[in-house]
Amino acid sequence: MPTPHPDRYFASDPTQREIARELYAAANEHPIISPHGHVPPEWLAENTPFTDPTSMLLTPDHYTNRILHGVAGVDLADLGVPVGSPMTPEKSRAAWRLLCENWWAFRGTAVAGWLASELSDVFGIEVTPSGQTADAIYDSIAECLASDEFRPRALYERFNLAVLATTDDPVSDLRHHGALAADPTWSGRVIPTFRPDAYLEPVRADWLALTEALGEAADQDVSTYAGHVEAMRLRRRFFKDMGAVSSDHSHRDPGTARLTDAEAERLYQLALSGRICPDDADRLRRHMVNDQARLACEDGLVMTFHPAVARNHDPKAFARLGADVGGDIPMETEFTNNLAPMLAEYGDQPNFQVVLFTMDQDVYQRELAPLAGYYPGVYVGAPWWFLDEPDAILRYREQVTPYATFYKTSGMIDDTRAFASIPARHDVARRIDARYLARLVAEHRLSLEEAREVAVDLVTTIPTRAFKLS
Repeated sequence: MPTPHPDRYFASDPTQREIARELYAAANEHPIISPHGHVPPEWLAENTPFTDPTSMLLTPDHYTNRILHGVAGVDLADLGVPVGSPMTPEKSRAAWRLLCENWWAFRGTAVAGWLASELSDVFGIEVTPSGQTADAIYDSIAECLASDEFRPRALYERFNLAVLATTDDPVSDLRHHGALAADPTWSGRVIPTFRPDAYLEPVRADWLALTEALGEAADQDVSTYAGHVEAMRLRRRFFKDMGAVSSDHSHRDPGTARLTDAEAERLYQLALSGRICPDDADRLRRHMVNDQARLACEDGLVMTFHPAVARNHDPKAFARLGADVGGDIPMETEFTNNLAPMLAEYGDQPNFQVVLFTMDQDVYQRELAPLAGYYPGVYVGAPWWFLDEPDAILRYREQVTPYATFYKTSGMIDDTRAFASIPARHDVARRIDARYLARLVAEHRLSLEEAREVAVDLVTTIPTRAFKLS
């Protein structure tokens, strides 16, 4: 496997390509800011060695798994899914062989670029994965993982990470974050993220148990809706005291319509009794999300919205393997009307800030960019999940920049559970941004100096501002 080309993702036009090289080099002098992801904090707190190549690179990577499953017909369970399943040496090696034997399936995808970068840049692999090379590649990576240079903390330093955000349950004691903060040998910055969406879905079968756990964690009576809001306020404050800068919200729609206090209490009591219908549960959830925005005005946590995902679309895989195994599908969504109640109430509050993500790229230019261009506290999140591939990132820049500007975007979001993929994903974004900026320079729409400043801002001040990281 040849080393990934140094000009990958740049335009083929020689003039633009030369400019892009310079802009990319300027951005690459700066460390990675990763304000939204799913790397477990215990990996860094405990600095436990990665056990095998499959558990590190393959099993936690939903993108890779879904292609192997959907294109090559591989059973997800044979890839170690879900994360945490028993992984014998034999099963690990067999899963790795499936990846290498089906390397052809990734041609032309973002996943191919990420994996090639990980294998080459992180592990020094110089042969193309295949059925014939699978065992040799596996053994080479396993040998690397046995050394201290490939432990999580060493990789954090090697990847040049400035900030790494995790995603955490509202009732978590955040002990791993506390351990890192108290460790005199640790100089990195790993911050928690408050993820309350499961606690805001009264139609869930486990919602009552979650609500009781929330009350216990906050030492708060949650028998009334006001008590539920107070428990949320206390837990959000705890997270902020532990370094959190944002809360994370994912629902089927981005609705934020408020109810009267009496109606919210009535529906809350129905939910506690298990008698709430789905439509009323949605109404209560939208009211709860609105209250999260109200709390954000108090504590300053940035809201991140990524709605409109059909979760666990494959019911058989969900029943057999559980949630979050890659069977999620994008949905059409609408932001302008859904967010109107929240923005009318809090859009001009100086402490309120929200980053809007989407997998429906039709709304970038029509809704998200104009919203961010008008409301001071609204930002447009990076191309994310199904849209974080090179062509979609370029379309994002073309559609969002004219209305929201570079400075109301979020910076790159890797959203990954696969630790070694973080630098590869950020590298693609930096290259596409350099490509876009190079075209503006070549067309005399920006000076080279302005473009260089933007290229640096996109990896420094822009994500810092969007997520209040300073």
